[in-house]
Amino acid sequence: MSGNKGMDYRSAGVDLERAHADKEGMKALIAATKDRHTLSDAGLFGGLYRVPPDIADPVLVSSADGVGTKLKLAFLSGDHGTVGQDLVNHCVNDILVQGATPLFFLDYLATGKLEEGVVHQVVAGVAEGCRQNGIALLGGETAQMPGFYGAGEYDLAGFIVGIVERRRILDGSKVRSGDVLIGLPSSGLHTNGYSLARRILFEAAGLDVGDPVPGLGETVGDALLKIHRSYAGVLGAEIAAGSVSALAHITGGGMSGNIPRSLPAGLGAEVRRNSWRVPRLFRSLQALGSVSDGEMFRVFNMGVGMVVIAPPEEAPGVLSRLHAAGEDAWELGAVCEAEGVRFV
Repeated sequence: MSGNKGMDYRSAGVDLERAHADKEGMKALIAATKDRHTLSDAGLFGGLYRVPPDIADPVLVSSADGVGTKLKLAFLSGDHGTVGQDLVNHCVNDILVQGATPLFFLDYLATGKLEEGVVHQVVAGVAEGCRQNGIALLGGETAQMPGFYGAGEYDLAGFIVGIVERRRILDGSKVRSGDVLIGLPSSGLHTNGYSLARRILFEAAGLDVGDPVPGLGETVGDALLKIHRSYAGVLGAEIAAGSVSALAHITGGGMSGNIPRSLPAGLGAEVRRNSWRVPRLFRSLQALGSVSDGEMFRVFNMGVGMVVIAPPEEAPGVLSRLHAAGEDAWELGAVCEAEGVRFV
């Protein structure tokens, strides 16, 4: 036994040298997102960030999320550069609906055995998402967990902190019956409904990631890896001006599950089904999987990524400014005195 080579971490599947190289490669990505309130560099045990001093009665707003089984598309396609942006944008949108401006972001990446460069691609996407949203990537954690995650697989989670002046918090208290619902388009599935979409496309339709989606004119990979868009850039000014009563980020549960989260008790919403054209991707999924209308609207965003709720006197101006900014916004419906969401 004395002649046998002893065990080490590499033989257990963990490559500390690769991990060190990956972390060194991340430093420039993280540094590029620093702002004047960032007080620490990458590599410390904790990130340091100064609370901006120019906000009266500041309230911090935080959220955490993941990308879900959309990651399976990244594994299949070998394209790992977009899921990090999905993660950041989803989290930005989640705190935006409470009126918050994002400050900094943290990521958690847990991996099995990966090809060289994959970690860098993922973190580069996170950093790009932070850069586009004007927030600092303050730090994170990358953990090698062979035997827990399969070879070539990883999981990704994100944590965001933003800030809002207390009097400007969007908590639904300003919403009134008769307020106007304004729809903003999604860029695709965003980060929800992928378990059903994958079953439809890969199992029911027998497609591969490089095959074209019937009736769509683009491949499965291209259609399903479209980046979950951020609405902060187009809605920040409206929030600051006080022209909106509330916002609803349409994620898992669709409009029925998410609009009520932004409404006070006793109020609901009427959504006009003929006010927008459902994108072809959703109709293709529905046809290929023989999915009912009710299930489609319960699982997917159906082309509506964010709902703006505005008083009737503000809605025309909001729509006009959104159109001037190049946004294809439309009047989606109205708040009513009945709980839940009704499609009319």
